[in-house]
Amino acid sequence: MNYNFIEQEIRVVKNNIRDGILASLSLAGMGDALGAQTEQWSIEEIARRHGGLVSAFGTPPADTFAGANAGKRAEVTDDASQMYYLARALIAARGQLNYDSWVACLLDWAEHSPKAGFMGPSTALMVKALQEGSDTGEVGIIGSSRRKMTTIGITNGAAMRVAPAGLIFPGRLEEACQQALVTCLPSHDTDVAISAACSVAAATAQALVARDWSEVLAAAVRGGHIGERLAREHARSVAGPNYLARLEMAFRIAEEAHDDYAFLTRMERLVGNSVLAAESVPAALGVVMYAKGDPLRTITLSSSIGNDTDSIATMAGAIVGAWCGTAALPQEMWREFRAANAADFDLDALADGLNGVALCGLVA
Repeated sequence: MNYNFIEQEIRVVKNNIRDGILASLSLAGMGDALGAQTEQWSIEEIARRHGGLVSAFGTPPADTFAGANAGKRAEVTDDASQMYYLARALIAARGQLNYDSWVACLLDWAEHSPKAGFMGPSTALMVKALQEGSDTGEVGIIGSSRRKMTTIGITNGAAMRVAPAGLIFPGRLEEACQQALVTCLPSHDTDVAISAACSVAAATAQALVARDWSEVLAAAVRGGHIGERLAREHARSVAGPNYLARLEMAFRIAEEAHDDYAFLTRMERLVGNSVLAAESVPAALGVVMYAKGDPLRTITLSSSIGNDTDSIATMAGAIVGAWCGTAALPQEMWREFRAANAADFDLDALADGLNGVALCGLVA
């Protein structure tokens, strides 16, 4: 047996996965920072202000959440910052993050992250309950019943931060989704939110090892199905749009689109681009398909789609970054992004840690 050849192959796999992890963390954060300056705006407002697609970092205006929270040029918001905190927790747990450790991570982020002021509605409700020691099962209940309102836990907060759950399980979709499920609770304990989060985790996991782009898109669909199954076992079903049905529509729009404006407007009108998991997550996957793995196109389209632009760009960026690697990233933007966030997040250290966890799983 040629052990030298085997050692070389292992080294190539190790380096490729580590590079994909770093690119995923980076492009997700770059998308977050790029989209922070257009969040809540319409497609038409964005096009007028930027002369087309958003293609460069800028200081978030006062009428965006980032601007209202003193966000600066090229800085991440709550989306990528939660993702990076989750990455730290996964590394500390050696890829076996349980509910208690995840809740501790979430509360640590809420208490210490300067981006906690951006917190989304579902996460904010649960963080408040956890801080007060209240029963999270009673958040949003109707009267004296145990039924929660259908508006509770259906947003994209779990999906926007979940990519590291996929990065530690390259090509292992079931395990990526099992870990993603933990990060959905207690804030996003619904079938639609869990299906969406598992879809992103699975696509990210597959992107690290895929030989063909179609494998990544197929993984997103499979992850959505796994998430639905896990939700039936561990969470609750809510009335409203189905994530996979919206994802199918988003893929069809991406397949049929012939120009950027038509793609963006059809996605907004038919799928949606709000904070709801049934809108922004399939929209992000639609961008992933339409951009065909191009990292800059992915985050510029996402940041130009209107409404929850930073979350859409974070999710799409995480998947495409894992696929394309660091050499394909827009290098000048990447340098600016890293410099702007270096004081808070060491992406190389996070990539090293996640890579170590991923490789232990591959060897096992």
